[in-house]
Amino acid sequence: IYFMHRDNPQVPVGEFVECLNEHLRAGRIRAFGGSNWTVERIQAANEYAQAHGLTGFAASSPNLSLAVWNEPMWAGCVSASDAASRAWYTKTQMPLFAWSSQASGFFTGRYKPGDRKRPDLAAVVRTWFNDANFRRLERARELAKQKGVTSTQIGLAYVLCQPFPTFALIGPRTIEETRTSVQALDVELTPDEMRWLNLED
Repeated sequence: IYFMHRDNPQVPVGEFVECLNEHLRAGRIRAFGGSNWTVERIQAANEYAQAHGLTGFAASSPNLSLAVWNEPMWAGCVSASDAASRAWYTKTQMPLFAWSSQASGFFTGRYKPGDRKRPDLAAVVRTWFNDANFRRLERARELAKQKGVTSTQIGLAYVLCQPFPTFALIGPRTIEETRTSVQALDVELTPDEMRWLNLED
């Protein structure tokens, strides 16, 4: 899969689709998608592809996590954590490769509201620190205790248990973080638990 890392909304979607189909026909790539493309632009690209007998986007890679950002950590990034985006992915069943799926380690519990003034955490504070996310963390801890797992695994399971195909991209710093993250594959969350975790009821 070839992922375009950023969109340029000033370029018509048809130009991207035509160019990428040339590479498909040449055998240089087998599928393509967009990282940090809005659902509206992906939809437009796939409508163009269908209308012209071409191949469209096979996958997308926005942010998706249980934590909802205040603003992107990096300019030009797109999240699918909002209800409208998740509804679109559910309807289309577009595979989603979720970057920052663990929200910079937010669900490890290593961050506390009192850390807001720590200069070494400025990017994390700016992106992830808000009252709603700390409530999500508390709920993740509560559900983790009930299921005998960790709050980090609950946060990752939230991404993996969406009603559309998801692939959680993670950045573990140690072998142990890798082991504990992989165990999230065995955590099943019900739709009611998903809504509760996300403060929807």
